[in-house]
Amino acid sequence: MNNAYHRGRLMEVYSVRLQFDVRRSCLETRSSLSPVLKMVDSQYYLPNDIGVSALDCGEAFRLLSPQEKMYAHYLSRASWYGGLAVLLQTSPESGNIFVLLQKIFRKQAPEQLEQVATAAGLSSEEYQAFLVYVAGLYANMGNYKSFGDTKFIPNLPKEKLGALVKASQAFQDQPAEMEALWDSCSCRLYSLEDKQKQLGLGDKGITTYFSGNCGLEDAELAQKFLDSKKLPAYNTRLFKRNNGGKDCYEVRLASAVQKDSAVEGECESCCGTFNFEDKEFTVKRGDYAPLMEKVCLNLQAAEAYAANENQRKMLEEYRRSFTSGSVEAHKEGSRYWIKDKGPIVESYIGFIESYRDPFGSRGEFEGFVAVVNKAMSERFAKLVSSAEVLLPELPWPREFEKDTFLKPDFTSLDVLTFAGSGIPAGINIPNYDDIRQSEGFKNVSLGNVLAVAYSTQKEKLTFLEEEDKDVFIKWKCPSFEVQVGLHELLGHGSGKLLIQDDQGKFNFDKSKVINPETGEPVSSWYRGSETWDSKFSTIASSYEECRAECVGLYLCLNKQVLSIFGYDGQDAEDVVYVNWLSMVRAGLLGLEFYTPESKSWRQAHMQARFVILRVLLEAGEGLVGLEEVTGQDGKPDARITVDRSKIHTVGKNAIHRFLCKLQVLKATADVEGGRALYDGYSTVCDSGAHNFFRLRETVLLRKEARKMFVQANTKVNGDSVELVEYEGSAAGLIRSFTERFQDDSEQLEANILELSKLDANCWC
Repeated sequence: MNNAYHRGRLMEVYSVRLQFDVRRSCLETRSSLSPVLKMVDSQYYLPNDIGVSALDCGEAFRLLSPQEKMYAHYLSRASWYGGLAVLLQTSPESGNIFVLLQKIFRKQAPEQLEQVATAAGLSSEEYQAFLVYVAGLYANMGNYKSFGDTKFIPNLPKEKLGALVKASQAFQDQPAEMEALWDSCSCRLYSLEDKQKQLGLGDKGITTYFSGNCGLEDAELAQKFLDSKKLPAYNTRLFKRNNGGKDCYEVRLASAVQKDSAVEGECESCCGTFNFEDKEFTVKRGDYAPLMEKVCLNLQAAEAYAANENQRKMLEEYRRSFTSGSVEAHKEGSRYWIKDKGPIVESYIGFIESYRDPFGSRGEFEGFVAVVNKAMSERFAKLVSSAEVLLPELPWPREFEKDTFLKPDFTSLDVLTFAGSGIPAGINIPNYDDIRQSEGFKNVSLGNVLAVAYSTQKEKLTFLEEEDKDVFIKWKCPSFEVQVGLHELLGHGSGKLLIQDDQGKFNFDKSKVINPETGEPVSSWYRGSETWDSKFSTIASSYEECRAECVGLYLCLNKQVLSIFGYDGQDAEDVVYVNWLSMVRAGLLGLEFYTPESKSWRQAHMQARFVILRVLLEAGEGLVGLEEVTGQDGKPDARITVDRSKIHTVGKNAIHRFLCKLQVLKATADVEGGRALYDGYSTVCDSGAHNFFRLRETVLLRKEARKMFVQANTKVNGDSVELVEYEGSAAGLIRSFTERFQDDSEQLEANILELSKLDANCWC
């Protein structure tokens, strides 16, 4: 980019204060926040003692060859650049806050800025609260928690944070630009007006997947339009405007190119203007264009170091996808990815998981790069080999299982890079139904994430009997490893969808397949371009996570499974017990992620676990106990128990019945029945045997914040690649991000501000 032009664009972006609804937010925001917080407010702050752990991948990286290190480096760069799109997918202000913080910490490291903070009147606790907020924004790639979708704000008064910003070296060097940047985001940064407390659609929260004037009916109409054009929603956003009294919609595809005519590899463009149900739809390219361009450049660089033809073809198709906005190209890349069996460096990248789209169809960008852990991968390979024996153990008829189990890669990986809003413990991808059903998939368990994310200190362990705590701590990680393996491979990897394609061909015998719940022939199925996500939309993600979790609970009772992971005798029984106890406890903890005001769940996995808790409580016979008690501190508390002796009988029978229902309703595209079942168990109320509203307050009172991870950077030095590691602290996490984009930070920050400004008037 021309330097003079670049400087001019910087001044233009900085000088324009973005058109957020600043005046209204400022009026509704407290200028000073009391350090003594009400219990219900604590969910909007990250505590100063939040766990921050370095994600260790040093040994795994050092064992790579020079070629593999280069391959991993450029894939990591592609992932980190693409991950910045999550800022724009999260909230209107996230991009501006990110740039503000990057500018401050690029000029002064956390230790240097501390002296400035003290001089500006901040206490050591307030400065730590600021560092924790900054680390949280980086770790979640936005100012809403990736796990729960709740907004978090700095736990220090706004005027003190403002004083620190204005005393910083970045502000001293560029006062006009920095003041404009602070003014553009400071009110929204602190605002806790009802709609801004959580992500959601319409009046239920904030989303930047849809313009602010969109509601559920607009999302449903847009889905019908996309289905009619055979356009998947994964990499899209929807913007609505009124033109002469007529609703017009813009569907924007994420792509590096911004022209809407046909591009290389296309016979005709998917872009254009179309009439659909008396509404006007325009499909355009160019969402996140500068970021997608960076992704493509680094994927191209990675191609030179690919280990085989499948990897080269995979990267070529990914580039085509991110260049033109073609999901079909990404699907093609995913096919080559599936064929790339047992790579030393594993990766996946794109608009993948739809958890945070309030409608459930649009994917958040993520990219990961990881190195195979050979010892643990051997166990997972044994599980894959046993899959065809284990699948018939699941509680649905053979007709509801895939015709052929396509044996996937199942590996344990040490994560080098995971760019996006958060890091899971395991992954089953691709998410494209047609590929998973007939061509295959891969499973990965993220070993170095598991090692730190699920370690527990006894004094912080809530809601368990004292006699359960030691066995829980000893077996929590091993049992979760078993659960992740079963959840990903035989949970997400199992189950058939009954489909009639566009040519009228069925993938099942309509005259012979009997619905086991009704005893009648099946009467519904998927037609044409309908998919699981498009049919079940808002409940699809959580419903599927629940089905996979139930598979894990059910099959962990199998001695063969436990033997594969190296457990037998009393150890095996302890693994089973702690796995079921963990699930019940997680169901109670899930109440943190329920919003009573909107009667909605903010996290798919935690909703799923609450549903399972309800199912197991309903089973009765003393299987699960849940009671409200008074803690040793005199405050409300709760205790959960699981009767070991009844897991294999009462528990297994309850999960057997429920799991069969989940699969049959999913397989037959029975949206009405599926919603009735799932919404029924998801309901949080204060009547019946348990007052879940009151229990929710207890959970909030005693909650422990989710850990944050510090990830290493890679750096090319001549012909070699260096791994740059950081300490496991808020300051270490901040340093990792300020050093991550050193080479082109000013251009990148200008791009993010310009992209934020482009759509600023769409969120009002």
